[in-house]
Amino acid sequence: MMHESPIAADIWFHLGPVPISTAVVTTWAIICLLVLISWLGMRRPQVHPSRLQMMLEIVVEAIATQIEQVVGRNSQPYLPLLATLFLYLVFANLSAVVPGAKPPTGHVETPAALAAIVFLSVHYFGVRTQGLRSYLAHYTRPNLLLLPLNVLSEVTRTFSLMVRLFGNMMSHEFMLAIVAFLAGLLLPIPFLLLGVLIGLIQAYIFTILATVFVGAAVTGREN
Repeated sequence: MMHESPIAADIWFHLGPVPISTAVVTTWAIICLLVLISWLGMRRPQVHPSRLQMMLEIVVEAIATQIEQVVGRNSQPYLPLLATLFLYLVFANLSAVVPGAKPPTGHVETPAALAAIVFLSVHYFGVRTQGLRSYLAHYTRPNLLLLPLNVLSEVTRTFSLMVRLFGNMMSHEFMLAIVAFLAGLLLPIPFLLLGVLIGLIQAYIFTILATVFVGAAVTGREN
C-alpha cells in the first residue's frame, strides 16, 4: 500500500490546472493580515500615536537598529526586504498554534522560496553597492583558484538556510502530532508554548543570517 509522503503538500483546491496547497492559502491569509495591520496602524500617522501605531514603530525601529548593527551602515535600503521577511516568518511560524492551520514554513517549498529571495537579494545589493566588476572580483579572493569553492559556498549557504528553517518547523509539527495522538489534547499545550518560542527564534535566525549575507555582499567582507 502506498503512503503519502509526510512532506507532500496538502492540496486545498485547483485554480485551473494549478494546484493550490494549504501552505499557499495560509501565506495569502498572512499577507492579507499583515497588510491590514499595517494599514490600520499607519493610515493616519499621528504625533501622539495609537497603541497599534506605537507597536509598529517599535518593531520597525528594532529591526532597523539590528540591521545597522550587522551591516554597519544605514538600514533604509535593506529594511523593506528584511523587515517583511521577519514579520512574515513570525506570523507563518506562529500559525502552527492556530487550530487547523499548518505553518507554510513546515513545507519545503516555502523555505526554498524564501532562501531563493535571499540569494537573489544578496547579489542585487552587492552589485548595486560595489558595482558589477568589483562585486564579481570578490569571488576570486584570495586566489583565482578558489573561484569554484567561493561560488559553491554561495549555493551551499543558501541551501543550509532553507534546510534549517524547514527542518525545525517540520520536526515541531511532527512532535505535536505524535504527542496529541498519544496523550490527547491537553498535554500538548506546553508544546504549543514551546512552539511559539521556536517560531520566534527561527524567524530571528533566518532573518539575521540573511542580514549577515547582505552585509557581507555590500561591504565586501568575507562571511
